[in-house]
Amino acid sequence: MNKPVLIGITGGTGSGKTTVAKTIMEELDYNNIVMIQQDSYYKDQSHLEFAERIKTNYDHPFAFDTELLIEHLNELLAGNSIAKPVYDFTKHTRKDETVIIESCDVIILEGILVLEDEQLRDMLDIKIYVDTDNDVRFIRRLLRDTEERERTMGSVVKQYLEVVRPMHQQFIEPTKKYADIIVPEGGYNKVAIDILVTKVKSILEGLD
Repeated sequence: MNKPVLIGITGGTGSGKTTVAKTIMEELDYNNIVMIQQDSYYKDQSHLEFAERIKTNYDHPFAFDTELLIEHLNELLAGNSIAKPVYDFTKHTRKDETVIIESCDVIILEGILVLEDEQLRDMLDIKIYVDTDNDVRFIRRLLRDTEERERTMGSVVKQYLEVVRPMHQQFIEPTKKYADIIVPEGGYNKVAIDILVTKVKSILEGLD
């Protein structure tokens, strides 16, 4: 087996990272591809009381178990399978179960801080930053957290103003300079997606 192609897709919360990743997978029409979400690698907090867990700053690099993520990516790049953790955002800790992920020719890593850690960044073959207006990102996050993560509108707004926005400016926005490609407007940018798909296809053809 050839060494897998590792693609990193990052950008602020609600920027459309997942949409870009899924669109690339669909456009490739390729079976041997998998997506890993950085969100799965938030640190386990089962040792903490719930009152402490809810104080977690999920937009700070310290919230992630980057060491485990890098270990798992190295396993996948070596052709081995991993037991990917599953995070429960309603309980603010990992679930007991894991998901077995097999190594594939193409691995897409998606998350807000994919380009923040130098060691993780250096592992990536293609680095993509999805750039979307702040107001659009906020609306998407508001809808997601109220509909999928059982948060109140007030708590989402408070978290955005006090944590998400300043963390974006401090940790996420600066990583744009490391990107090979910047995609404005996320998954709606058909031209950028076509360019990315063409690039990945050319790499895959080189592996044959």
